[in-house]
Amino acid sequence: MKLGLRLLLGFFLITGIAAFFVMRVFVAEVRPSVSEVMEDMMVDTANILAELAVDDLAALPAGGTLDQSRFALRVKDYAARPVDARIRGLSKQTMDFRIYLTDVSGRVVFDTGFRDNVPPATGQDYSQWRDVTRTLRGEYGARSTRLVYSDDQSSVMYVAAPVKQGTRIVGVLTVAKPMSTVQQFIHRAERDILVKGFWLLGLSLAIGVAVTGWIVWSVRRLRHYAQHVQLGQRQPPPELPGELGDLAQAMEAMRDRLDGHEHVEQLVRAMTHELKSPLAAIGGAAELLQEELPAADRHLFAQQIRDQADRLHVLVERLLELSKLEHRHSLDHQVMLDLGMCVEQAIQAATARLEQRQLALVWHPMDGLAPVRGEPDLLAMAISNLLENAVDFSSPGGRVEVTMTRGKGHIELSVRDHGPGVPDYALARLGERFYSTPRPTAPGETPRKGSGLGLAV
Repeated sequence: MKLGLRLLLGFFLITGIAAFFVMRVFVAEVRPSVSEVMEDMMVDTANILAELAVDDLAALPAGGTLDQSRFALRVKDYAARPVDARIRGLSKQTMDFRIYLTDVSGRVVFDTGFRDNVPPATGQDYSQWRDVTRTLRGEYGARSTRLVYSDDQSSVMYVAAPVKQGTRIVGVLTVAKPMSTVQQFIHRAERDILVKGFWLLGLSLAIGVAVTGWIVWSVRRLRHYAQHVQLGQRQPPPELPGELGDLAQAMEAMRDRLDGHEHVEQLVRAMTHELKSPLAAIGGAAELLQEELPAADRHLFAQQIRDQADRLHVLVERLLELSKLEHRHSLDHQVMLDLGMCVEQAIQAATARLEQRQLALVWHPMDGLAPVRGEPDLLAMAISNLLENAVDFSSPGGRVEVTMTRGKGHIELSVRDHGPGVPDYALARLGERFYSTPRPTAPGETPRKGSGLGLAV
């Protein structure tokens, strides 16, 4: 599974679980919170009405009712009062309190009933109901009862208050209110929580996708750079913010340091190997020149010292060129050049060596201009190195062919010699710095080595 998909799934899982539990808690808390607020208000209402009913209840004869008492008439007037209230956009058009009174024995002496044609319970024994029993014992009495046992929406809240004459409890007044009357408020609150929760979830996912995309894009740039480094290609590190940018710079510094160590190690090893032969030849010739020798031999050994010194000079020059190229990460001063003109200048510079090796050069230029973008000095160096390799590996009296052709979106330059070619044992080491193979020689000519294929390429 790709990194981007893993990050996205992980973010989606975390956000989804968090949103699910948060919304579930919020929704689950709506109904209890509404019930708690209702109960608080009903406690106040019950105690106020209990104080208003105390005189009528205290004067009630045994076995009587309060249906025609002043308190009862006022409560009935409340129940019949019309109302049309708009509460935060929701309509209320009914009075929903049920109010009933019981005497000290728990018998109902007054009951308004509900508005949905439920008959009053006047005369019934309510002494076993929790609100009445606990209140008569001097405790807080409240209960929640379903009118339909299997229907949670039919729950009714009952809150009772003692009716006291002095310190003596003479009855209980209970205020009841169906939960269905506030169900619209509960539904609206739950709906708002769900809608806003889904908006929050969607916004979180959008942010997660954006952050994941940005991280994946940055990591892919870093991976692309690391792959180029692995292949040995020179490429500037990506410019990334934060820790990824620091990582890219650290990788660049690490690559430079490793390249430097490897370069020094290979350079020392190759240079040590390459310098042995000319130094040994110069030392041997110098020792022989210290003795009495014929003039011809002295000339031969002196020429050998000169040839080996020239070889050392070429080796040092190539080493300087290589050091300049190895530490360059990009072309800094690119201009438009005519490749054909650059090739002709390199051929003119190689004329002397061609004549010395008795080589013919065949030049196949391309029709028209051959525009390329690059640095003049580096391009001239590359073309000269190709020509020098071709001259070194051509058999004396042979020829060197230089051909330039136009391809689709590029220009191809080929330099071909007609010598014996590279030995099979040296093919795998063509790119190795300073690796040398014997050059073709004329009959009677002393075999010689160059400055190394890897350096000359």
